Amino acid sequence: MDTLRQTTDSHHALARRLEDRGVRWVAPMYPDIAGRPRGKVVPVGRLPDLLAGSERYTPRGLDGLGEMDPVEDECITLPDPDRVWVLPWDPRIAVMPADLSQEGRPYELCCRTVLKQQMRRAVDAGYRFLLGVETELYVFRPRPPGSTEPLVPLVASGSRHPTAAYLLDAAFDAVDFLGPLVTAMDDVGFGVFSFDQEGGDGQYELDFHHDDALAIADRLLLFRLMAKHYAAAAGGFATFMPKPSAAAWGSGAHFNMSLESPDGQNLFRDRDGRWTALARSFTAGILSHGRSAAAITNPTVNSYKRLVGSLPGGGVSWAPIWASTGDNNRSCMVRFPKNRPAVEDRLVDSAANTYLAAAFLLAAGLEGIENHLDLDDLVVADGYRVPAAEAARDRRVPRNLLEAVDTFRADPLASKVFTDGFVDEYCAMKEREWNEYHEVVSDWELRRYLTEL
Repeated sequence: MDTLRQTTDSHHALARRLEDRGVRWVAPMYPDIAGRPRGKVVPVGRLPDLLAGSERYTPRGLDGLGEMDPVEDECITLPDPDRVWVLPWDPRIAVMPADLSQEGRPYELCCRTVLKQQMRRAVDAGYRFLLGVETELYVFRPRPPGSTEPLVPLVASGSRHPTAAYLLDAAFDAVDFLGPLVTAMDDVGFGVFSFDQEGGDGQYELDFHHDDALAIADRLLLFRLMAKHYAAAAGGFATFMPKPSAAAWGSGAHFNMSLESPDGQNLFRDRDGRWTALARSFTAGILSHGRSAAAITNPTVNSYKRLVGSLPGGGVSWAPIWASTGDNNRSCMVRFPKNRPAVEDRLVDSAANTYLAAAFLLAAGLEGIENHLDLDDLVVADGYRVPAAEAARDRRVPRNLLEAVDTFRADPLASKVFTDGFVDEYCAMKEREWNEYHEVVSDWELRRYLTEL
């Protein structure tokens, strides 16, 4: 059998341990461009061969990234034997995050490899990159014909205006979904801090322990499987669409980022709790690429429906519209929180591929450190009340996907983080998405113009 690695005694020992636990099948998971897990399922007895690279794939174009090429050499998955999760809802199955390799080299469209490369850069510079992600999602129940409703509508607890965030009765009403999901997350080691009803009807947030960025990205790959399974078991479906309706609160995925020394010392706050020059330079680097990062952190047409200052019913959106930073200021793109030694990027949304977003933001932060960048004065005002004329035009986050992609393509950092082939394929994919959206004549246009013009 043509494989990239040799099977080892430890591979066979892992297979035996899983068999002893009742596992019958194992699936490598590689993340596609949308952050969804893909892979094949093999009998547990073939796990040593799987770890050696036995399973082959033709991934180009399957998720819209690149064009399908029937003569291109296949990729193989190389699973991580140190990260094996037995599915809590079906202990017959174990999953493992995996890299894609092609012709003995990392596959240029492999999202996990991109993050690992940037994390190696951080290690070479003497840093360990830590990440915590605030996960938000909606859970709906399908209703014919072609409509949906929240899995547990807020009317069950009484209508709440302007927001239902943190209402305990609403969270308790959804415990048939949230309870099994949180239990499963803890069973596989997420370390859940809390979960709650968020601002939208059918919207929830789950927060868990931070870790190195690769570990968090791998967990979120599994989290997508888990959330969708437990939503389906409760009679609904989970969605990571950032803005499922015009009146809905947007679903973010705020990135809380920090750097540690090799001995585990946090480098973003000093002993007196003050933000360090390193933290300021890291943040300045992120802000300097904030507009181009949006193509990765806010990767869909729908993402930009979230990046507005207010909701249709009134009140602020809590999503950033300026590439700015402030001391505990939630209207800024990057916040210096009071309660943790990590900077919070509030631009990232629930549709983002965690691997790609973490890789690009880490690279931007490292560039800020290398170039000794510093921040302008921290924003203390409510950013939603700043007139557009008072803000520099280049500080406005992109208003749509096309603007973000154009900015990303022109940013030299893009070709430092990703291969030229990846940049070309990604931009082409997102331009097609924009064009498909832009070619649709919406109901709003018909109501506004059909009889008025």
